[in-house]
Amino acid sequence: MPVADAALDHFQWFIAFFPAWAVNIVGLVTAILAALAVHGAVFRFLTRIVADRDLFWRSLVARTHGPTRLFLVMVALSLVQTVLPLTDGQTRALVHFLTLAFITLIAWMARIAVHIWTTVYLRRFKLDAEDNLLARKHVTQSNILRRVVNTLIIVLAIAAGLTSFESVRQYGLSLLASAGVAGIVVGLALQPVLKNLFAGIQLAITQPIRIDDALLVEGEWGNVEEITSTYVVIRIWDWRRLVLPLSYFIEKPFQNWTREGAALIGTVMIYLDYTVPVEALRRKVHEIARASPLWDGKVVNVQVTDFKEASMEVRVLVSASTSGRTFDLRCEVREKLVAYLQSEYPQSLPQTRMKLENVERSAA
Repeated sequence: MPVADAALDHFQWFIAFFPAWAVNIVGLVTAILAALAVHGAVFRFLTRIVADRDLFWRSLVARTHGPTRLFLVMVALSLVQTVLPLTDGQTRALVHFLTLAFITLIAWMARIAVHIWTTVYLRRFKLDAEDNLLARKHVTQSNILRRVVNTLIIVLAIAAGLTSFESVRQYGLSLLASAGVAGIVVGLALQPVLKNLFAGIQLAITQPIRIDDALLVEGEWGNVEEITSTYVVIRIWDWRRLVLPLSYFIEKPFQNWTREGAALIGTVMIYLDYTVPVEALRRKVHEIARASPLWDGKVVNVQVTDFKEASMEVRVLVSASTSGRTFDLRCEVREKLVAYLQSEYPQSLPQTRMKLENVERSAA
């Protein structure tokens, strides 16, 4: 107790000797530095503890670094304000700052909680699996809902912060009371944002598209690479990126090749002379499919689907486990089938060329 009394006497002497504003500045800065020092020591200790732990705990410590630092600063400022010679105006300003910091802290922690929950929930699903339909469904739904929730958290935090200012709160109330033209202008200005926000919620619920879905959009084929709160990124097969607003997938038609599963049936169309033996062609297609590592063993079929004036249309169907493997299998079937026909039945291939030699000599 004598040590504490001596420290208090020294502090009172410091307050009496120096101007109040200097004491306040030194006190606030000292409180902030002390909080940062304590925070740094605690987090260095926690980092060593979780260094060999699971990824979840390392991520938790890393992501809570900023919010806990803000919390300790708030605690330090709350304690030091009780002993500093603050005026009524300075006290109100500090309390207002702490209120804004508290709102920021709550929003920050809410965003971290949403991120951690999403990460833990999605750890059971693997997008690189052979049949990743369930994983694509949950990853897409979780990512869209996470972005929507984060947007709502930010909007609510900003709204709560603005209501702490008397002048802004009164302006907002008068604006809502007057409504009229101002409300219409604000509604029109926010229409694209709200449109995409509700489109994102609808996509998360109905899921017409998912992460890694194979789509045919605007004449381009590719996979869904990213779904944000406002747009969708399609990775086209040649590595270009097609960026479309979320509302596009609600309002316009498109093809989803992996809506119910990753497996697809590929089509190979070939036009041949009427003399080609269809049964031999069918046996060769079955042989090509069975020998290919790309075939999933489900669908292989050969049918004559149409007659033309000089040829007949033959359709070959083969299936594979993914859209990419289906495309490669179709190319393999085309190449080997043409090579087989060139070798065994060259006369069955369509020929429309004419070759005339020594026309003048024959006429003589």
